[in-house]
Amino acid sequence: MARAIRLSLDNVLSGDGGPFGAVVVRNGSILGEGVNRVTATNDPTAHAEMIAIREACAKLGSFELKGCELYSSCEPCPMCLGASYWARLGRIYFANSAADASSIGFDDSFIYREFGLELGQRSIPMVSMMREQALAAFRAWQQKPDKIQY
Repeated sequence: MARAIRLSLDNVLSGDGGPFGAVVVRNGSILGEGVNRVTATNDPTAHAEMIAIREACAKLGSFELKGCELYSSCEPCPMCLGASYWARLGRIYFANSAADASSIGFDDSFIYREFGLELGQRSIPMVSMMREQALAAFRAWQQKPDKIQY
């Protein structure tokens, strides 16, 4: 956790991004680390946790991080939490809370509320279209004998 916190502070002091740092660890060794790079790269997905997860997966040559832990300087946002589940991390440790982040302008509560709404009530309109055509790819996936499940 000390490394994640140090990364977050260094990122602020360098002017490269927001006050967030994260590391992915397995058996006491850091496999990946990241800092918030949203504004530096104009990439809204460039959160510290996402970068650390990507780096750890690349290092392991795997899309799964079973047996690994995430240390984040702040409670993960909905996107980073979702990625943590997809990566199958074993545990998440965090320092600052979501409420702490909200108090300095990083408020994710709106996104969590949106997830609970019906599609037609969300602030970003969601419109289903061409489902029958798109199902062809799902049928092909189901029939593919050499697929890698994830």
